[in-house]
Amino acid sequence: MPSEPPSLSLWVPLAGPQGDALRSTADILFYGGAAGGGKTDLIIGAAFTRHQRSILFRREYSQLKAIIDRTTELFTDFGKFNKAKMIWTLEDGRMIEFGAVQHFGDERKYQGRPHDLKAFDELAHFSEAQFRTLCGWLRSADPTQRCRVLATGNPPTDSEGEWIIRFFAPWLDRTHAHPARPGELRWYTTIDGKEKEVENGEPFEYKDERIVPKSRTFIPARIEDNPYYMASGYKATLQAMPEPLRSQLLYGDFSVSVEENPFQLIPTQWLELAIRRYECGTKSDEPVSCIGVDVARGGRDRTVITLRHANWFAPQRIYPGSSTPDGETVAQLVLAARGASVCQVNVDVIGVGASVFDALRRHIGEKVTALNAAQGSDARDKTGTLGFINRRAEWWWSLREALDPSMGDELALPPDRELLSDLAAPRYRITARGVLIESKDDIIRRIHRSPDKGDSLVYALAQLRTPGDGYMDYYAQKAWAEE
Repeated sequence: MPSEPPSLSLWVPLAGPQGDALRSTADILFYGGAAGGGKTDLIIGAAFTRHQRSILFRREYSQLKAIIDRTTELFTDFGKFNKAKMIWTLEDGRMIEFGAVQHFGDERKYQGRPHDLKAFDELAHFSEAQFRTLCGWLRSADPTQRCRVLATGNPPTDSEGEWIIRFFAPWLDRTHAHPARPGELRWYTTIDGKEKEVENGEPFEYKDERIVPKSRTFIPARIEDNPYYMASGYKATLQAMPEPLRSQLLYGDFSVSVEENPFQLIPTQWLELAIRRYECGTKSDEPVSCIGVDVARGGRDRTVITLRHANWFAPQRIYPGSSTPDGETVAQLVLAARGASVCQVNVDVIGVGASVFDALRRHIGEKVTALNAAQGSDARDKTGTLGFINRRAEWWWSLREALDPSMGDELALPPDRELLSDLAAPRYRITARGVLIESKDDIIRRIHRSPDKGDSLVYALAQLRTPGDGYMDYYAQKAWAEE
């Protein structure tokens, strides 16, 4: 590692968690939880004292003002700030840049630009896809320079930030089977398109490829760790906040309920109840009732297969899009999952799913159903009051009704945080023509990933309530739409 610059004496970490975080050897570190623990100062100090090429991100440029003001206090005598380029250039050649990724796709602006420190202030404001993409460009041409990711933040205040709990699950998810201590390292890598925790950081061979795991950790901090804020009376401000903000910002509590959008289709609490039913019960003795298939549409999409046993859903089978290049390949995966069962298979046939339907039709005939989410619906909700704009709205609303604790079917869902996030993502509105559910493309633009797991589960529950549905009906509507 390069020798520490002469400016080191101008910034020293606070004793306790902030110093522990600065010295941690984790490749990816999340620091904070509560407010007032010196989160922003940690990433500024790390860039100032330990790195050659740093970039400090906030979600929006307007949110960078306080960070820039703080760096001005530290850096003015040791370099110059280019306001147009948002870069500090210090006298010893080190550079500290500021960045923002407010809109979907903004992360691509930073592709190919090397930084040995990537820092994220208020991580819950970023999407998981943005975070992972930006982390992928972490590197240095200097073999002696350590490269790492530092992230800070409070508990998420809405469901779109809950990916953080999944990403740092051993520390933040109270239901995790193998919890980790604060500061303890855990190692992760991606195998066959799926992220897995491994025993240690030793490189290993897999399919003729050398895999090098990366370490993660979380170090909590509270206002009591910051003598400056304690002296200022800031703790009293946090104590006066209403719940759940009080518990989140004062104690860094990641388990309290997050604020939901009033038009979130399925309340998070209903989903958590369904997960608890799964965890408290046993595997269903019922045979497979239906299989839902969401087919990868390229890019980072995945093919997801969901088996439903009456009201119990099995853990989903996930395949990267690169491993499911054609309809017959997906069909064979579905047939393997179906086994000796004679259950129905529901396939989304819009786009690439049509070839999967064709292949399955050759194998199991009428036992495969073509689902066309854009098709109009004549169905009504359980009360008979609401209609639906299209099949997509009908099927998602049926899942909502099945999960409703007061009138539902006591569904049991596997404890998968990504699945929970997918199912909590769609929003709805009531129009003169009926219920309209946010489109998949709009969800992708908002959460920056495709909710493949959620769609697959919805298909496993979907039922065609009126005659005339199927593959030919899909093509008839497609031809009409293209006229």
